[in-house]
Amino acid sequence: MSATPMVSAQEVEPPSESEEVTSLEKMVVVGTRIRRKDEVAASPVFTMERAEIEATAAVSVGELLQELPSVGSSFNSTGSGGTSHGSSTVNLRNLGANRVLVLVNGRRWVNGAGTRGFRDFVDLNTIPLVAVERVEVLLDGATALYGADAIAGVVNLITYRDFDGVKASSYAGQTTHGDGFTYSQDFLWGTQGEWGSALVSATIASNEEVLAGARDFSFARLQGPSRNTPAGRFRNGVDTGAFGTDAFVPDGNGGFRPNSPDVDVHNEAPDTTLLGPLDRQGVYGQLRLNLGDYTTLVAEGLYNHRESSQRFSPSAPRIRGGDGMSIPADHPYNPFGVEFAGAGTDFEIVRQLDAVGPRINRQEVGTTRFAIGVEGSLANGWAWNAFYTYARNRATWNSLNQIDLDKLALAIGPNDRCQANGCVPLDIFGEVTPEMADYIRANGTDRNGTRQHDFTANITGDLFEMPAGPLAFAAGIEYRKESGYDRPSAYFSRTPQFISYSRITTSAPRLPTSGSYDLKEAYLELNVPLLKERPLANLLELSAATRYSDYNTFGSTTNSKLGLVWRPWKDLMVRATWAEGFRAPSINELFAGLRQTNLPANDPCNGGGAGKPGCAGVPADYDQANFSGGAIPSTVGGNPDLQPETSENRSIGFVYTPSFAERLSWSVDGYDIRIDEAISSFGSQNLLNLCANTGQRCGSIRRASSGEIVNLTDGPINLNSLRAKGVDTTLRYLLPNPGWGSFGMTFSASYLDTFDRFDTLPSGEIRTAHRAGRSDVARESFPRWKAGTSLDWSRDGWKANWSMRYIGATDEGPEPAFGRIPAQLTHDLWGSYTILSGTATFTLGVENLFDKDPPRSYVNGRDLNFDMSTYNPRGRFVYLKASFLF
Repeated sequence: MSATPMVSAQEVEPPSESEEVTSLEKMVVVGTRIRRKDEVAASPVFTMERAEIEATAAVSVGELLQELPSVGSSFNSTGSGGTSHGSSTVNLRNLGANRVLVLVNGRRWVNGAGTRGFRDFVDLNTIPLVAVERVEVLLDGATALYGADAIAGVVNLITYRDFDGVKASSYAGQTTHGDGFTYSQDFLWGTQGEWGSALVSATIASNEEVLAGARDFSFARLQGPSRNTPAGRFRNGVDTGAFGTDAFVPDGNGGFRPNSPDVDVHNEAPDTTLLGPLDRQGVYGQLRLNLGDYTTLVAEGLYNHRESSQRFSPSAPRIRGGDGMSIPADHPYNPFGVEFAGAGTDFEIVRQLDAVGPRINRQEVGTTRFAIGVEGSLANGWAWNAFYTYARNRATWNSLNQIDLDKLALAIGPNDRCQANGCVPLDIFGEVTPEMADYIRANGTDRNGTRQHDFTANITGDLFEMPAGPLAFAAGIEYRKESGYDRPSAYFSRTPQFISYSRITTSAPRLPTSGSYDLKEAYLELNVPLLKERPLANLLELSAATRYSDYNTFGSTTNSKLGLVWRPWKDLMVRATWAEGFRAPSINELFAGLRQTNLPANDPCNGGGAGKPGCAGVPADYDQANFSGGAIPSTVGGNPDLQPETSENRSIGFVYTPSFAERLSWSVDGYDIRIDEAISSFGSQNLLNLCANTGQRCGSIRRASSGEIVNLTDGPINLNSLRAKGVDTTLRYLLPNPGWGSFGMTFSASYLDTFDRFDTLPSGEIRTAHRAGRSDVARESFPRWKAGTSLDWSRDGWKANWSMRYIGATDEGPEPAFGRIPAQLTHDLWGSYTILSGTATFTLGVENLFDKDPPRSYVNGRDLNFDMSTYNPRGRFVYLKASFLF
């Protein structure tokens, strides 16, 4: 998407001298519950209005937010590489999507669903962008105001409220590589009168897939090709004539030859999803009925449906004698006339079964949300509201073209057993026919979902006048119940009958999950004017808030926040905040059933581990790449004993709007965030490195005598701490109109000074991982600098924008890694023309003008050769947009 929203996002600040405060209606901006006429804010807030949103190429909320400099690695909107499964997130301050609170019209949004289980964060793809009129992003802790999860910040999406007429828009675009076609159709209708207002918005959007083979940087994996070949590799524990007990492969001429490990490999990357297909349909409606001069009934309804899918190479099933598999000498497709059997991996077949087809994960998610409430004002000017919100996500996950290992054992096993069970014999050494493939193919369906009940009541107003202004307050209560469920495929979870392996299929099984929690909360916020229009104190205000939360899972907690705004003179505003926060353990973290999965990691014990303490006994010829496609078989699950994370946020900054250049503004804000009792898994790579290098936590890793990792156990614990420090800055200038049009320039940047993870080891020692400036863990990049620059021009009905996005360099470690990952600078360009008295606008734009590829990363060389959570791999993208207003 265009970087425009990143650089033209406006920070909440006081009006300039030329603006009259009295002309503003009282309003609530994210970061405070108090209604006020000015926009003085102790916390930095960025906003995007509808005109700015429409000037971008974004077709989803996630695309709109993910290029903000303050946003770290996030699930992208289409799920490249299959990691996000169609979800889209925003990760403020690099602290994780589950430490960002997402609101719609100031009220919480329901957590996502549609992966292997449900989510503990909001999926932005469940919120139709067409319904959003304004976006506010608070870059500060706000637990005292909004409750749990608001550690890194808050995103508030404000829907249309008053609209009269009809608006329709169409959007279409495609990469210059000839793929990734994207389109959307949006519709908005509204009417208003003395009775109130009503509006309906609808959207249809679609993104077509891009395969890894369509880009040079992802065509072949940097960590080498797979040893799971379509032809197969065979080894017998019994003497097989010319090959003895050594591995052999087909020779391409109907015979066989000895295996050559450096030659008998396969590039499985080209048919893997780079950008997955994503289809969305959504409708939103709002009705506001005036019940008198001071009270309004408000009702909202939304339904959103999304479909997504990811494609992977065909499965290479586990065929081993140690799992109880064998091939009799008289099997109809055994060309050797000897039995294939043996202990462990003495008998082993590794073959990618292309005839079964590529593995496909497909998700469908339906989001339903209803809200009803009343809002109004009292005779003394106080404002109040009370709302009930019900929301749910229902999802299905279809896993296609897996392999039934029980049926495979039957199909290659004893003939009488095969016949007794009505199986189709499998030619594992030769051609697999469609009938054979159909017999061993396994498809399964998971169902999962989340549900939310939320009641809130708030009141705000001025208590009394003080010498420097009114003492303002806000107070409120909230009751919320969250629940979630995960019902894995019963087929995939069955116990095998004919093999001793723990899985019946090539898909990882897991136990069902179901859980819920509820909470009661109350808060109070005050804004205290201390000084006004005094020497070196044109304004001095103190804000304070506190919130009490009572959970039925872990108990109660109280969190507070203080803010100070000091304006020594009108041109300069200095602001500072201190805030406590917490994040409650999610249902998934508390109650998730045990599940098996494959995690990306590099085993430091490859080749015997070169004397590392935790690699003792690992054979020198061991290479994890020979097993499970190089992935690490793992078991993860929930922990009901988790306690909440706690946080402490500090920020200080200034906003400078010089009177000698009233169209110029410059803000700088520093932040320092500490999170304790952080809930996280230790991580497969961290566990492997810790065990290998120190001999600690090796009990979490189970190996076979061959060195192969059979299972790694990892799960959520309250063990670690995090600290993030950095600085954000934004500079905006609207040039005086010289007669050939209006020019505006915006520069926005974030500098990450510190991102430290403090891990508590079993010995009690604290290990510190310094992550700022590094990218040495797959799918986790922490560039120190991220920035964007935008130049806007407009004249009469013409508009144009040129913008740049910068992602700084990182270090991914010594060889065989690439060391320094270079910085990336991409350019976007668009122009528009409005005709027919402003009723029709046409926009032509290009994203990634110079077709920059994401920088290659060896650490991510088992994925798609780049950090898929940080960089956009799509390439140059050309789009056309038309909007009509009636």
